[in-house]
Amino acid sequence: MSTKSVGEPKTKGRLTIYVGSAPGVGKTYKMLQDANVVKDKGIDVVIGLLETHGRQETLDQVGNLPMIPRKSVTYQGRAYQEMDLDAILKCHPDVVLVDELAHTNVPGTSKNAKRYQDIVDIVDHGIDVVTTVNIQHLESLHDKVAHITGVKVRERIPDWFIDMAREIKLVDVTPETLQDRLMMGKIYSLDKVEAAMTNFFQLSHLSALRELALLEVADNVDQQLDENRREASGTPPEARERILVCANYREHSERLIRRGWRIADRLKADLFVLIVIAPAGRALSESEQRDLDAIKRLSQQFNATIVERSSSPNAVGETIVQMARELKVSQIVIGQPQPHHGVLAMLRPNPVSYVLEHAEFVDLHVVTFMREDR
Repeated sequence: MSTKSVGEPKTKGRLTIYVGSAPGVGKTYKMLQDANVVKDKGIDVVIGLLETHGRQETLDQVGNLPMIPRKSVTYQGRAYQEMDLDAILKCHPDVVLVDELAHTNVPGTSKNAKRYQDIVDIVDHGIDVVTTVNIQHLESLHDKVAHITGVKVRERIPDWFIDMAREIKLVDVTPETLQDRLMMGKIYSLDKVEAAMTNFFQLSHLSALRELALLEVADNVDQQLDENRREASGTPPEARERILVCANYREHSERLIRRGWRIADRLKADLFVLIVIAPAGRALSESEQRDLDAIKRLSQQFNATIVERSSSPNAVGETIVQMARELKVSQIVIGQPQPHHGVLAMLRPNPVSYVLEHAEFVDLHVVTFMREDR
């Protein structure tokens, strides 16, 4: 949280994110505690949206923080209470607290579909925002989280939003402590404890999610420090590597794009997504076109350059190598080819094998299919 100097123009607000590994670690609790300390210093801090989930200990931390009333809306016959973006902008506090970052807005409550988009608008109006999120909602970690927990998280935030933050605060407790809180009814109501313990809140799941959160926040801090050192020393940026993700119109491609982006993000590399349509000239079915549109949207979210090419089924590998040469990429991310049987298996060349034989100038990452991808 930051203060505004008198007479100092401020074009954009600052973003602070409290990150946790799972529900119940204390993100909202800590955010409210810190906000009260800031308010005691004379800073205008308000609550734009608070979700206590019935936790009295969290509610007790509100203290003297004023709360902007929610907006009421009826959607499909049900009444909802959502954050009032217009009221926040009109109030224009120094700092606004916005809980549950990954939330999807009920239609009719905001011009934006997602809460993170509301926060971008607030920041653009020169208001500091403090928000909370669990690590499983990060888009690039979707596949890892699904593999760890067996749960496909529906509400996700783009990774670029995390990069907007001036400060990321990790709120951490041990998995054992989290289970104790769950058993005491401090996270969910007691009637939901047993189901939670046998599913998401298994000790192995919590340990793996905690490790993900620790690594993600540490990596973000390292990247910021490296950037600050480079700027302070006046060192020009190094030549950027180029990463090529080989995709098509199948859902598995989304996992390849996430993997490619995480590699590109670590290396500060440019990301390219090659979408190969085979056989050339064939019209896509409605479901294939829907998957292709989703792949393009995800690529755009990661600020990737999309390259579309058509190919015969027997020349997919050749198309990939040709584009890798043209784009001067240093690494390729490709999916394990789906197995063929009978005569087709003998006649159709394996694109991965072709790339291995003909693209010796790149490093190759082969991503296997998950069971649900088949």
